[in-house]
Amino acid sequence: MAETWVVNASPLIALGAIGQLALLTAEDHALIVPAGVAQEIAQGPPDDAARLWLAGPGTGFIAPVAPLDLQIAAWDLGLGESHVLTRCLGQSSVRAVLDDRAARRCAKAMAIPCLGTLAVIALARKQGRIPAAAPLFDALDRRGFRVGREVRRAVLDQLGE
Repeated sequence: MAETWVVNASPLIALGAIGQLALLTAEDHALIVPAGVAQEIAQGPPDDAARLWLAGPGTGFIAPVAPLDLQIAAWDLGLGESHVLTRCLGQSSVRAVLDDRAARRCAKAMAIPCLGTLAVIALARKQGRIPAAAPLFDALDRRGFRVGREVRRAVLDQLGE
């Protein structure tokens, strides 16, 4: 069974800002954007690439979410993070794609596998979908997406860059 990625706003916004939303729509996994995530992005700037994508080609990835899981709701996360984690909870072959530290802690506590924006880029590099990750990390940095030097270096070392 193919893996499914349930993506939060931050990776959509970050990858949209650098023109790399296609990294989320690879053939080796399905993609779901929970309705709460789409709502959050729709409240952003009208020219935001993620917002424009969700209003156009990304519309088909938007999916409703069942009522929030009470354990996840107790973490008091944002709507998008809560929808992502609720959608993933208890499902095999499903990964949460999010960057928020508190949401990642919740995912770990609930045994929900997750990826962040850098991991999405790293996987694309490993699959040969992009020639190098470092230029995309640089582009994210220029857009204000901050990553610790140690984390960045560790990922690039794993990729041989």
